[in-house]
Amino acid sequence: MSDPDQWDEISYVISSRYRIATLRRLAEGPATPSLIADETDLSIAHVSRALQELRDSDLVTLLVSEDRRKGRVYGVTDEGKDVWETIEAENML
Repeated sequence: MSDPDQWDEISYVISSRYRIATLRRLAEGPATPSLIADETDLSIAHVSRALQELRDSDLVTLLVSEDRRKGRVYGVTDEGKDVWETIEAENML
């Protein structure tokens, strides 16, 4: 990975433990915010903010209708998967 934009994304993710934990969990498979919060011992508010930030960076996507308020399921994008794999491969955690 030599694209400067991808390194910017990596830097953005690793600068927040909430983004790290959220992206790590979603790299395992789709999940709801409450499931992520339960599995990572983070507050739902931190997870929700991290999800929005990761969505804004196109690393995470909403897998259900935007209109849905309960039971929202999120997944990692291909770009998010690449970023996460690089973070792990380069021991950046």
